[in-house]
Amino acid sequence: MKPAPFVRHVPATVGGATDMLAEFGPQDGRILAGGQSLVPIMAFRMARPAHLIDINGVAELARVSRIDNTLSIGATVRHAAFHRPVADAEMGRMLSTVVRHIAHYPIRTRGTFCGSIAHADPASEWCLVASTLGAEMVARSKRGQRVIAAEDFFEGIMSTALAEDELLTEVRLPILPSQAHFGFYEFNRRAGDFAIAMALVTYRVTDGVIAEPRVGLGGAEARPRRIPEAEAALKGRPLEAKTFQAAAEAAAQAIDPIEDIQADAEYRRELVRAVTRRALERSVP
Repeated sequence: MKPAPFVRHVPATVGGATDMLAEFGPQDGRILAGGQSLVPIMAFRMARPAHLIDINGVAELARVSRIDNTLSIGATVRHAAFHRPVADAEMGRMLSTVVRHIAHYPIRTRGTFCGSIAHADPASEWCLVASTLGAEMVARSKRGQRVIAAEDFFEGIMSTALAEDELLTEVRLPILPSQAHFGFYEFNRRAGDFAIAMALVTYRVTDGVIAEPRVGLGGAEARPRRIPEAEAALKGRPLEAKTFQAAAEAAAQAIDPIEDIQADAEYRRELVRAVTRRALERSVP
């Protein structure tokens, strides 16, 4: 099938893009960056935006930069930018590890980090990263700028706190602290498929025990989030199999699993138990 008719607008600046959003957003105007989620559903006419605002020509949105302890990722930065580390130490390695699980290589060369965040699919790897690390989303409109914490940004399945006239201009990721460890694991039926469940963990080891643990889950609930029950099972405990098993069990019991054609609630709960444990096992240096 082919998309329904639409008008394409090409701003040269962020201000131009937000002006267009103010005008065309109420008319079902959409932002076009990578288009790897939007264009397919347009082709099937599941979405029929009357206006597309193509931001690929806005140079300032194509940057990845580090400011103090924050990594700033602009709205048109492609997934493929993370194939090689964009930051030092574990931060760069973590992003490079996660990106290889996103769809297939051709999609990663065009799809964007911020587009994935704005789409808010529960199975999005970048949404999991943002939630686990406590990212900040920067939204711009003619009314000004606001910064939205990850825990307030994701509201449900493909639902966010962005208003129809707001452009997600950047995502700010906190840099992992020195001597941090991370582990990532996801389960899908075939390589490149959407994840049915996935886990990301980060922590430091201090005096032989786990400190500052973060455990995030994606794909299993309506939105990605940190799991405080699993973090409590890790904090202050030694780095051993018994600790990992306790955290995995806590994560499995804490979730409210979604059900779909891929898996029922109990199957997803079992997957959460498995992916959490395996992410922790992969974190061991």
